Amino acid sequence: MIHFNALYRRLEHFLFGELWRTDVGALSGLRTLFYRTLRLLFVLVRELSSGQLNLRAMSLVYTTLLSLVPLIAVSFSVLKAFGVHNQVEPLLFNLVEPLGAQGQELVATILSFVENMKVGVLGAVGLALLLYTVVSLIQKIEMAFNYVWRTKVTRSLSRRFSDYLSVIMVGPVLVFSALGMTASVMNSTVVQRLIAIEPFGTLVVLLTKLMPFVLIILAFTFVYMFVPNIKVRLRAALVGAMVGGVLWQTTGIVFAAFASSSTKYAAIYSGFAILILFMIWLYLSWLILLVGAQVAYYYQHPEQVRLSNQRQPMSTAFRERLGLLVMYWIARHFEEGELPWNLEALSQQLQVPGDHLDEVLTLFEQHGLLLESGSESPEYLLAFDPERVTVARLLAVLREPGEAQRESEGRCLSRPEVDALMRRLSVALATQLDGMTLKQLVQPSGEVVDTPRP
Repeated sequence: MIHFNALYRRLEHFLFGELWRTDVGALSGLRTLFYRTLRLLFVLVRELSSGQLNLRAMSLVYTTLLSLVPLIAVSFSVLKAFGVHNQVEPLLFNLVEPLGAQGQELVATILSFVENMKVGVLGAVGLALLLYTVVSLIQKIEMAFNYVWRTKVTRSLSRRFSDYLSVIMVGPVLVFSALGMTASVMNSTVVQRLIAIEPFGTLVVLLTKLMPFVLIILAFTFVYMFVPNIKVRLRAALVGAMVGGVLWQTTGIVFAAFASSSTKYAAIYSGFAILILFMIWLYLSWLILLVGAQVAYYYQHPEQVRLSNQRQPMSTAFRERLGLLVMYWIARHFEEGELPWNLEALSQQLQVPGDHLDEVLTLFEQHGLLLESGSESPEYLLAFDPERVTVARLLAVLREPGEAQRESEGRCLSRPEVDALMRRLSVALATQLDGMTLKQLVQPSGEVVDTPRP
């Protein structure tokens, strides 16, 4: 028992101390990978234990059940126009393969619902509701991914319909066209002759076995790059997709064994057993997809992999310095005719977390000093000429208290000696700055200095 307690204390000391105090950059290659992997696993477990990913996965299960038939109906009608609608059924069988024979029965039931849906009977209002149900499903998915990527900006209503419907209409056609081309290439005479020659035959068999895994990774990569309303790098999306793909395939194998031995569910729930198993599989699938997105986020923003998930507070001095640096770079690009900065580029340039930058940028926007573009990745522009903005005003904005702090200051009992000292400090600062403008800060010598593009 004593040995167990000592081991537990050592493990706790490592996970909550040494793991985060160690300078990863000074370690060897394998130890660096080990420490970074442990840190990532630590924050992933923390995210799962907070319950937000679980709640959003459950919400997506409910939305999927409501929107599944309309979604398949829309995709089925588009694929039918290209003559490849017969491939929908095998694809659905692959998605519910862990359910076993019950999954085939479920797919047959869903497809029977789809075949019973007739556009002529639905009418214009019914068709509009059908499309709205499909779009609302993807909107729910976007909201879940935006939560993972810490972005509060969602697509506009017009962009939702244009982006979502384009994927719904064009996506299935491209997928099944690619599958058809792959099958045609595999059945060609040249490939068949190569298969007969070793080691090409073994290699082709291996690639065929890996193809489902590769397709899952490609699908996850596309989702991670397209769905969030923020720019996601291909490498980050690919890393998240590989983790999500491995989890999805592994969970599928385990769940298939569980479903085949779950005779008690059928005895208790009778005909509802298949629906319950389907809902559990949907929940696990959405949770895995969100976990992969979380991995992609932390890969793209390694500064967010930290011991505490609480936002690190900024000191007054750092807040002022960060605010002046932000305005410096934005004004410098304005003076030199460079492209405007976005949040991600500024975060990389200044090497600070995006949440700190977002606070400073929002503060300047509220005081009318910055404007935000309406692009997918918002860019920040000066609202005034740099000659009309003084550094003293920037500092005053950065030092202005919030509503709660202002109330505390109003209730605070002061002394004349302290108030006099604070006034002397303000006068000394204004005298030292001597009306210095933002333009003078950017170009103190009147010369333009080259700067790297974000």
